[in-house]
Amino acid sequence: MSVTQQRFMRRGVTKFLFLKAIADAGNVPLRPELASANATDLSGAISDVAGWSLANSPIDTPDMGSPMTTNIPGEDKADSSSLTFYEDLAAETIETLLTKGVVGFVVIMRKGDVPASKSMDIFPVRVAGRAPAYSAGSDPAKFTVTFAISGEPTLDAAIPASS
Repeated sequence: MSVTQQRFMRRGVTKFLFLKAIADAGNVPLRPELASANATDLSGAISDVAGWSLANSPIDTPDMGSPMTTNIPGEDKADSSSLTFYEDLAAETIETLLTKGVVGFVVIMRKGDVPASKSMDIFPVRVAGRAPAYSAGSDPAKFTVTFAISGEPTLDAAIPASS
């Protein structure tokens, strides 16, 4: 069997939203929540993304019957996660939204806002800090927001249908 793919570049496709709350206990937002004043689309202001994935720490399980040390899946841990934004000379919209200590959800639609696509990851977060990047060069002004992943993320959720 061969696999046929339609490959794509994430820039211009992947969407990043910040939601202040999600009603569902499984942390999967409904379409009205994605389109409400409760949701902010951060995509157009992001210059860099780091983390937003899970890693497993396997546990060694040696035994006397073999010289091979096998292992079993251990705990999952979220990578250190951050978003770097372009700074706005005229407004502080993102800085006001993502102040230290703010809790909410980072919603990543990996393949864009495609209803029924199982490509939505939802990370419960708390803003751990925000730091400006200074440069004497001709770089655009930026700042980085670091997030603590505060609960188990919901991965590969279906994007809700449009209303």
